[in-house]
Amino acid sequence: MTSTYPDHPVPVPALDAEPFWDGTAAGKLLLKRCTDCGETHYYPRAICPHCFSSATEWYEASGKGSIYSFSIMRRAPVPYVIAYVRLEEGVTMMTNIIDCDFDALAIDDAVEVVFHPIEGGFSLPLFTPLAV
Repeated sequence: MTSTYPDHPVPVPALDAEPFWDGTAAGKLLLKRCTDCGETHYYPRAICPHCFSSATEWYEASGKGSIYSFSIMRRAPVPYVIAYVRLEEGVTMMTNIIDCDFDALAIDDAVEVVFHPIEGGFSLPLFTPLAV
């Protein structure tokens, strides 16, 4: 089974992480890194969850990672894959895997970010398998 991202309404994101959403609109996946301890964290927040420092900065991620875990939602009106992707930067994010044969997916498959435009000029960071 294959599918692209379903074309259904998605809520406009909260703007407490405005640089993140500005980045996705520009086709960039931005993450936060602590300048005190050097750890990257996701989801974006003002205080480092590792050392509690407020000295954090935005930087552009590679957009590459691997599937940590996934589930195929076959009984949904439009089947889709929900997954945890572990990025090269070491953080894990929940996302969808699109533009692929769902039955060919496997844990540790290499993936890369793609951006799906949504209402309000925003884009969602989704992932697609890398060709091997």
